Amino acid sequence: MMRRGLTATADEIQAMVRVAMEKEHADLVIVGGDLVNVYTGELLRSWPVAVKGSWIACVGEDVGHTIGPDTQVIDATGKVLIPGFIDGHVHALWIHSLQELLKFAISCGTTTIISDTTDFSYTLGYDGVVQFLECARDQPTKVFATLPSIFATAQSDYADIMDPGMFSELLERGDILGLGESSWVPVVNGDRRVIDLFADTSGHRKKLEGHGAGARGRILNSFVAAGVSSCHESTTAAEALEKLRLGMCVMVREGGGRKDLEAVSAIKDENVDFRRLALTTDILSPAELIQYGYMDHVVQKAIDLGFAPITAVQMATLNVAEHFSIDDVVGGIAPGKYADILIMPDLASIRLDWVISNGQVVARDGVRLVDPRPYDYPESSRTTVRLPHRLEAADFRISVDDDSPEILTRIIDLTSNIANKEAFVALPVRDRELKASLDADVLKVAAIDRLHNQGKMFVGLVRGFGLKKGAFASTASWNSSNVLIVGAGEKDMAGAGNRIRDLQGGVVLYADGEVLAELPMPIGGNVSDLPMEAIADRLEQIKRTLADLGCRLPDPHLMLVTLTCTVVPSIRLSTDGLIRVKDGKVMDLMVQNRAGERKQVKGQRVVDRRSHD
Repeated sequence: MMRRGLTATADEIQAMVRVAMEKEHADLVIVGGDLVNVYTGELLRSWPVAVKGSWIACVGEDVGHTIGPDTQVIDATGKVLIPGFIDGHVHALWIHSLQELLKFAISCGTTTIISDTTDFSYTLGYDGVVQFLECARDQPTKVFATLPSIFATAQSDYADIMDPGMFSELLERGDILGLGESSWVPVVNGDRRVIDLFADTSGHRKKLEGHGAGARGRILNSFVAAGVSSCHESTTAAEALEKLRLGMCVMVREGGGRKDLEAVSAIKDENVDFRRLALTTDILSPAELIQYGYMDHVVQKAIDLGFAPITAVQMATLNVAEHFSIDDVVGGIAPGKYADILIMPDLASIRLDWVISNGQVVARDGVRLVDPRPYDYPESSRTTVRLPHRLEAADFRISVDDDSPEILTRIIDLTSNIANKEAFVALPVRDRELKASLDADVLKVAAIDRLHNQGKMFVGLVRGFGLKKGAFASTASWNSSNVLIVGAGEKDMAGAGNRIRDLQGGVVLYADGEVLAELPMPIGGNVSDLPMEAIADRLEQIKRTLADLGCRLPDPHLMLVTLTCTVVPSIRLSTDGLIRVKDGKVMDLMVQNRAGERKQVKGQRVVDRRSHD
C-alpha cells in the first residue's frame, strides 16, 4: 500500500547504510548525551547519534567514524536525549490555523501530530480534507490525519457530505492513518453506513479511533468488537483500565477542552503494563499554549503526577507510534527512524535546549528557528456563511398552538465542562409565543445551518449561561456547520447572527445594537487567520465581557460550540431539533399545558429565503 511522504526513498536508505558502514560522513552527530531508549526503557549513558539527511543512520558507541569536516556536531554532555513528542489526537484546525499550531509544536518539541479533520469536513466535506492535507504537506513537523466520522452524526443535513467512495479514495493515502473519533451510538444501533465504513477502514489496514464517552460494559465490548482500537474519553482510572483490558489504546487527554490526566493518573498504582497508554491534547487553548506549551507541558505534568519519567516519555512517543503502526519511522531514537530528537538538561525536567525534527535543528532554548510553510486557502473556503437573508428578531420566535399561560418545556441544562442533561421547565406563553426566563436563567438558543441547508434553523432553550443581556454567537460548532446563537433577547440574537454573516464566520458578542467583542474566523467559518497571541487576546476579551453581562462559565465559548456535539451525553442541539445522544433520537420541544395535554412547540423552520439586504 502506498505510504507517500512517510518512508525513506531508496537514495535515503543507501545514504544511511553508507554512513553506518563508514563509507560516508553524517550530516549531524550528537555526542556525550545520555539517550532514553524507549524500546527497552533504559537510559544509555553517553550514547551518540549520527544523522544523515532526515534520518538516523546509526547510534551507539561506534559513531566517531561518521564525523567529517562538514558534519555538524552537537556536544550534549551532561544532557538527555529523548524522541520528539507525538500528539495522537488533536484538532489542529479549530479556531487557530495549522501554521499557528505548528509554531508551538516546533518550539515545544512536538515533531509529529495526528489531527482529526472533523471540524473542517462538516463545512467543506472532501475538499476540506484535501485542503488540510495540502496545508500539512512538507512542514517542519510531520502532520498526519484521520478522516471525519460524518456518518456517525444523528443530524440529517450531513449524511451526504462525503460518500463512501470518497472515504475509500482518501484511505489510500499515506498521510491518512484511519477514521477519527467515531461515536459508539450508531455502532450499537446497527447503522449499516457506519459498519460499512468501519469495514472499509479496517480493510485498508487503517485505525478506527473511538469516542467512547459513556461506553462501559456491553456497549464498550461491542464498540471494540467493531474494530475500534483507541479512545481519548476516559475520565477516571477505572474507565482507562477497562479499556486497556479490552486491548484499546487509551489516550489520556490533557488539553484546553478537558484535563483528565490527574484523575486517570491513579492507574500508575495498578500493576498493569502501560504500553497502550498514551498522552494527547484533543482541543487546544490558545492562551494555555502560550502560557504552558504543548506536549512538553503534558509530559511534564505526567511526571509531576508520579509517572516514571521514561514511562511518561514513552506515552508521548513510542506508544502513540505503535498504535498508529508508524513506529517503523517515528517514536524512538534508532537507525532508520526520522531524526526527531529533543535534548534537555535532565530526565525529570522537560525543558528543551535543542529540538531536532527531520534531521534539522528547528529550535534552540525555546526559540523557533524555522517557520511553517504557509498555505493560502481557496476563496471557496472563505465564503461559508450563506444565510439567505439578514436575520430579524421574529426569526427567533417560538410559536405554540396553545392559549395556556405557561407550558412545561424540554430544555438543555448545562452541568459541567461540556456535559449537559435534559430538563423540563415551566415557561410563560404570551400571544401564543413561548418566552425565555431570565430570572430562571433559561435563554433561547438557536442553531442555523449556514451552508448545506441554508437557513434551516431550530430555536430551543438552554439553562446555565447566566446572560442577563446581549447575545453570544459562534460558527465553530462541533459536528455541524451551524451558526449557534444564545441570547437574552431576540434583537441582539439577530444582530449577533448578522455580524457573523458579515465576518463570514467567527465569534461575536453583541448587545444593545452593537458589537462588544469579536474574533473573525473566515477560513471555513471555524479557523481564524490571526496569530495565536491575537486569538488568545480576543477570546479573553470575549470572556471578560461575557462575565460583565452575567456569564460566569469557565469557558463559555466551548460550552456554546459543544451544544451540537452529538457524541457527548446527553442532549444536543441541531437544526432538526434536540437530539438524545444515547440513541440518536430527534426530540421535538414537547410540552404539557396546565390541563395536562401534550403539546408541541414549533421551534423549527427554514428562514424565508427572500432578500432582506
